[in-house]
Amino acid sequence: MSNADDAATSPVPIAHTAAECPKCFVEMQQDGDWWRARPADSRLVGLVVSRDNMPSVVQQRDDLARFGVPIEGFRHPAPEILESWEGRLARFFATLVPGDVLVIASLHALGRDTDEERRTLAELRKRGIVVKVLSHGARHLEPAVR
Repeated sequence: MSNADDAATSPVPIAHTAAECPKCFVEMQQDGDWWRARPADSRLVGLVVSRDNMPSVVQQRDDLARFGVPIEGFRHPAPEILESWEGRLARFFATLVPGDVLVIASLHALGRDTDEERRTLAELRKRGIVVKVLSHGARHLEPAVR
């Protein structure tokens, strides 16, 4: 039995390194070796957001960590700062560079409503950022579609 088979049938979550999984990045595959095709300095970057319609930030962080996706500067609870959500998001997006892969637990992390999610996703794509969605309990990352 392979590691992939073990992970697919295991009752206990097994760590899954998305950066090494071609199924998680189907649209980026080139000759079956997508990771070499991405820009050398690009990164997997996780984002967790506290919203009523999403899992807790701790659950989101744990799900992302299971896929090997780091969340820089994660602090829970987040410190209170005098900055709007839009300001925080703009500051965060400014740290991303073309080729980076932003991994989120739900498209709801990108906006307060469908229109805002769609605009944010379009803006990230325009900047050359790939967005992937991790469904809770899923075995692979999914493309962000809105």
